[in-house]
Amino acid sequence: QVQLMESGGGLIQTGGSLRLSCAVSGIIFNAMGWYRQAPGKQRELVAAITLGGSTNYADSVKGRFTISIDNAKRTVYLQMNSLKPEDTAVYYCNTRRGLLDFWGQGTQVTVSS
Repeated sequence: QVQLMESGGGLIQTGGSLRLSCAVSGIIFNAMGWYRQAPGKQRELVAAITLGGSTNYADSVKGRFTISIDNAKRTVYLQMNSLKPEDTAVYYCNTRRGLLDFWGQGTQVTVSS
């Protein structure tokens, strides 16, 4: 059974930092992504990483967010610094196998102004 388990969300003030974690089980560890979905908006890609360490970021988070991967722990992280109210959303980790997308349950990040 494939499981992606996010943790680390919460309520934080503008300018603060949070680190999200996503532990993966039941599937061969491979490229991972973090997405987010704000109320009334479509889910969007925030950051992605390959096992080799190549990364890709949404323009809105470049320079503030860092995605990293720990192959031994089968965990992907999202370090979020200089948080803004517009970063408020449910954050999901994702991995894809062919046409299949696997998602975690999501973790809420709320940034207060």
